[in-house]
Amino acid sequence: MSGNILYFATGNAAKVKEIRAILQGLPVAIVQIDAKGKEIQSDFLEEIANESADRASNEKELPLFVEDSGLFIDSLHGFPGPYTSYAFKTIGLPGVLTLLRGIVKREALFRSVVAFCRPHERPVSFTGDAFGSIATTERGDKGFGFDPAFEPAGGDGRTFAEMTMQEKNLLSHRAKAMCAFVKWYLDSGLM
Repeated sequence: MSGNILYFATGNAAKVKEIRAILQGLPVAIVQIDAKGKEIQSDFLEEIANESADRASNEKELPLFVEDSGLFIDSLHGFPGPYTSYAFKTIGLPGVLTLLRGIVKREALFRSVVAFCRPHERPVSFTGDAFGSIATTERGDKGFGFDPAFEPAGGDGRTFAEMTMQEKNLLSHRAKAMCAFVKWYLDSGLM
């Protein structure tokens, strides 16, 4: 059974729950470990995720993965992007909606990067994108972070927070990145 365990370095319980739902039915089990630590500052999610996975894997002496995501809003020149967590902690969703007040063009991209690393090896990363737009108000009580304002393209106009987890995972950036990672992992024979 130990070959089927994927260690996930994160302190975010909501991400763990979501990723477990994404991978439901696959021959892997997610075990959360607290090893992600402080992130480097970078304008690139892949760089942040790769460095975090490398550091955590070497610190814990385990093969593991991390997930980092960002919300890139076109009319705000990609803000908050890789600084999404910081923006959420400081100005929150109300602050971002205030920045967009009166702006008609509200296109946005949610991007997820999953980085996997084995101790003393180079990380491998996988990206998933969800295109959509930012709603004018918060809607829904499911999900977390900026989910109450993100209306994914290909959906029916609801925000991620108005969808069940299963509905969200059909369209989400995190599901796309995780599925690409797990397919690679299972195909690579690392188990």
